[in-house]
Amino acid sequence: MKIAQIVCRFKPYKGGISNIAYDHALGLAQLGHQVTVFTPLYSLNDNNFVSAEFGIKRLTPFGKIGNGAFLPQLLWQLKNFDIVHLHYPFFGGAEVVWLLKILRGKKLKLIITYHMDVVGSNSFKTFFKFHTKYIMPIIIKAADHVIVDSLDYAQNSNIGNLIKKNPEKFLEIHPSVDLEKFFPNQKDKPLLFKYAIHPEFDRILLFVGALDKAHYFKGIELLISAFKILDEINQDKPGRAKLLIVGEGNLKEKYKGKAAEAGLQDKIIFADPVADNDLPKYYNLADIVILPSIDRSEAFGITLIEALACAKPVIAANLPGVREVVKNGENGFVFEVKNEGDLANRINILLNDSGLMNKMGENGRKNAEKYYDHGTITKKLEEVYQKIAVK
Repeated sequence: MKIAQIVCRFKPYKGGISNIAYDHALGLAQLGHQVTVFTPLYSLNDNNFVSAEFGIKRLTPFGKIGNGAFLPQLLWQLKNFDIVHLHYPFFGGAEVVWLLKILRGKKLKLIITYHMDVVGSNSFKTFFKFHTKYIMPIIIKAADHVIVDSLDYAQNSNIGNLIKKNPEKFLEIHPSVDLEKFFPNQKDKPLLFKYAIHPEFDRILLFVGALDKAHYFKGIELLISAFKILDEINQDKPGRAKLLIVGEGNLKEKYKGKAAEAGLQDKIIFADPVADNDLPKYYNLADIVILPSIDRSEAFGITLIEALACAKPVIAANLPGVREVVKNGENGFVFEVKNEGDLANRINILLNDSGLMNKMGENGRKNAEKYYDHGTITKKLEEVYQKIAVK
């Protein structure tokens, strides 16, 4: 099949939706399909990322804001595709795809993946509320099928009522992880040296994620506050907990300042930029991987399944979707949203019980193999395409 993937941000940008769109494009191309990714050109540096397996068309926006961009070119760029797959949210792109669907009707086979609600902060909240109430439902209704990363999240999200009215239209297909890339391994000695980590004495808490304004919801300030509580609890105990933060973005310096204000600059480590291929080394440095997100803009957490694949216990906020990945008490813990004390307590329980930590890690790897294998997930997606392509 000839397949178009339309996404607001794509590699080299690092983010959950970007990663999922990449996994879809690569997996489908490896199954023999002709795949083209359509995405805005935000910077000429974006062109540095290319793929031998599938095509990438970076379109010049007619106006952009944040991770949204108006792309009227999609009206003529999407001709002759068997499947058009839109990753939502994509402000300025989704509306154009909707218009094209209206113009072409049943001839255009449209799949939408609804990744997350958009909550936003400050002045954007009003716009997002308007779009969610009046525009988003129209776009969703136009699709032949809507894929969600997690039914738990979707049923508790802004499309919950749409699911109740037409449940057969909505399909759960989880994000995936490459189990041959992410797997349990020894701690990387050069990285231990680089970040002054003692392999026996130090216990590493790891966060992986974007540190930009678009990802304000990742909860880094909450994590720093929780780590301060944890540090005070354990100041007289042997062994040291260190927090390693992996990610880039325009809030990184702000978070470094917060760590310094808390007097934790020697115990909170902000990693240098990390290439995608090196991420498994960082997961395997960790004892625990944490996702401290603060609202439902966090719908799943790709970093969680990468951590599980590396046999690491995970701790995450008790949010819809996220709590489906973190099986509380089995592969990790969930904590009360925005409660730094509860987060610190959950971390402390694991740090003081290495047997439980190891058992949760083993369970996590089994979960990754059972639910999130990249090859299995891609074939599920292919089956959905094939069913609507022949209608």
